[in-house]
Amino acid sequence: MEKRIGVIGIIVEEKEQVQKLNDLLSQYGHLIIGRMGIPHHGNVNVISLIVEGSNDEIGALTGKLGTLKGIMVRSALTNYTVPEEN
Repeated sequence: MEKRIGVIGIIVEEKEQVQKLNDLLSQYGHLIIGRMGIPHHGNVNVISLIVEGSNDEIGALTGKLGTLKGIMVRSALTNYTVPEEN
């Protein structure tokens, strides 16, 4: 399975969704290389994720995140293919 590196940007407008958001991120934790969260104006928070996985895996994560009310998600994948380990 071909793996790629990408970035997922998440805007959190409704803090009531944070537990569901964190549950999903834990469920897909094997894809996450790095995570940074920054509080912004008022109740808005910004989270950026560096991910490594297949298109299907990353798409499944972003799709589930996108269903959460008050959460906005955008992703970008690079063309870089991660070499397979022996």
